[in-house]
Amino acid sequence: MPHRSAIFLALFAATALSACQARDGDSPTPPAAKPAPAQPPAARALSSTLGKIQVTELARGLDHPWGLALLPEGGYLVTERSGQLRRIGTDGAISAPLAGVPKVFAEGQGGLLDVALSPDFASSRRIYLSFAEPGDNGTAGTAVASATLGADALADVKVIYRQEPKLDGPNHFGSRLAFDGQGHVFISQGERNHRPTSQELDKLQGKLVRLNLDGSVPQDNPFAGKAGARPEIWSYGHRNMQGLAIDPRSGKLWESEHGPRGGDEINLPRPGLNYGWPIITHGINYSGLPIPEAQGREKAGMEAPYHVWEKSPGLSGMAFYTGHAGSPWTDSLFLGSLAERNLIRLGLKGDEIVSEERLLNEIGERVRDVRVGTDGNVYVLTDENDGKLLRIAPPEAQP
Repeated sequence: MPHRSAIFLALFAATALSACQARDGDSPTPPAAKPAPAQPPAARALSSTLGKIQVTELARGLDHPWGLALLPEGGYLVTERSGQLRRIGTDGAISAPLAGVPKVFAEGQGGLLDVALSPDFASSRRIYLSFAEPGDNGTAGTAVASATLGADALADVKVIYRQEPKLDGPNHFGSRLAFDGQGHVFISQGERNHRPTSQELDKLQGKLVRLNLDGSVPQDNPFAGKAGARPEIWSYGHRNMQGLAIDPRSGKLWESEHGPRGGDEINLPRPGLNYGWPIITHGINYSGLPIPEAQGREKAGMEAPYHVWEKSPGLSGMAFYTGHAGSPWTDSLFLGSLAERNLIRLGLKGDEIVSEERLLNEIGERVRDVRVGTDGNVYVLTDENDGKLLRIAPPEAQP
């Protein structure tokens, strides 16, 4: 029989090796698929200014989920920043990663980002993914691919957009997708923390891009055919856009972006206009020092924010809540908050923002994405190691 000290040494060595592997990122592969909850999820009553809301945890154990799409047949598509696209069933079961997803640059704020269903998804099963695409010598840039969604894999994967040039650094990729219903897709992105690029029209960093659904450039884009400018550009002077949505009531595009330290903002971007970053801003560097290029909060020829937060909530994800006449939330705009760890609801009267409240404060997790279902519920992703998919039922209408 082996001596007890030998057994102890063997166990110690195995434990040390396991710990070392975990530190180096080489820990054993987690289960490919995650089971559904053993019991139906229970709703939790939380407070809001309009009455109690019911919050239900539909799934958990996601690896920093980033983008959410609601499938018309039921269930969900969720991106994980580390590069996985997963299905979540109506029973909460999380699938193994779908095959065929493009390789991502997963450092810093990079990774697999937004997911959106094509306007003709019901017949084509086509989806769009935005992601940080690796380049040469450690560079990266925002990219968008279209693909056909299968049961456990993507097919016909085609990259329809690449941010050029690719730059070094791990930050400010954006990126959200929105369809205008007229055959175009809008792509938001960041300036990769290279501030001056936002003002340089021969580069795609810090630009809102508008393309046809196949990736070609619309002939009526504001810079199409103009020397020294990229024809994909719709608007410029943006910092790091992580919210993008079309208002179903008016067809207007709304966009939200991170400021630096202070100055998170909403814009209603119009073609060819300059939204000022880094020349006009309400923020300063995280160090407390001024932005070197900043010249104030306003400047002729540049668009001031439509709405601004002097203290940054860390905006991410955006969705309109409209068309539910019996709900107290009708005519609202929801935005995820990363820094404040909650969900922002803006009350709207037309385009005017008339009220603001914070939801999910009791949960205290970073809200990365928000979507509104046809059922009148709001769906939220929390950006955590143990990321969650939550369903929020609105307050009941007052008699």
